[in-house]
Amino acid sequence: MTTVRDMDLLQRYGGLRSALVSDCLDQVGIRDNAMAPRIRPLHPGSRLAGYAMTIALELVDGRPEDKSLWYKGELEAVDGLEPGDVVVVSTCPGPIWGELLATASRAKGALGVVADAGVRDTVQLVEMGFPTFTSLIIPTDGLGRADVRAARVPVNCGDVQVSPGDVVVADNDGVVVVPLHAAGEVLRLAEQKSVAEDLVRAELARGDSVREVFLRHGVL
Repeated sequence: MTTVRDMDLLQRYGGLRSALVSDCLDQVGIRDNAMAPRIRPLHPGSRLAGYAMTIALELVDGRPEDKSLWYKGELEAVDGLEPGDVVVVSTCPGPIWGELLATASRAKGALGVVADAGVRDTVQLVEMGFPTFTSLIIPTDGLGRADVRAARVPVNCGDVQVSPGDVVVADNDGVVVVPLHAAGEVLRLAEQKSVAEDLVRAELARGDSVREVFLRHGVL
């Protein structure tokens, strides 16, 4: 069943930089929701804003004898994706993601992936323009090495606790997670700060004193 969700909110977040969103998380007292810098985009121009669809990944030793269980967790998670989702994979040194899963995800309306885990087919992912943020590039297949323990559960990714439905904003500066309960307030503050930054930028460009501009606007 498709979840009713605010797609306009995602579109507005999509116009904001991760650094700006992080500043406004600070304003509401959420100071530790920027992921660790080890998680980087495959392509510097990548950016996304979407609702977290979380995957808890764990290492395994060997594949099941029953072939019907092969990739079971991955397939179920991807088949259950909805428009506006961002796949968020928990911290695990095993492989999980590649071109074919990205192709299926895009067809479901997913916007990208953030994985503190292994990704491959990197050239293809860049060529298809699927925003991919990862801590690990690895050529190996996940079968018999890593498996999905659960989906749509709270996970730790990049040293940040992510719950299903949280808003994920990512670009070349990094990945920021906005708890769903704070998404509206953080968005309001971020849009206000964006307007203020435009004023500050113009005044600094004409040569005004940085100190005077900061005192006027309180923005830097």
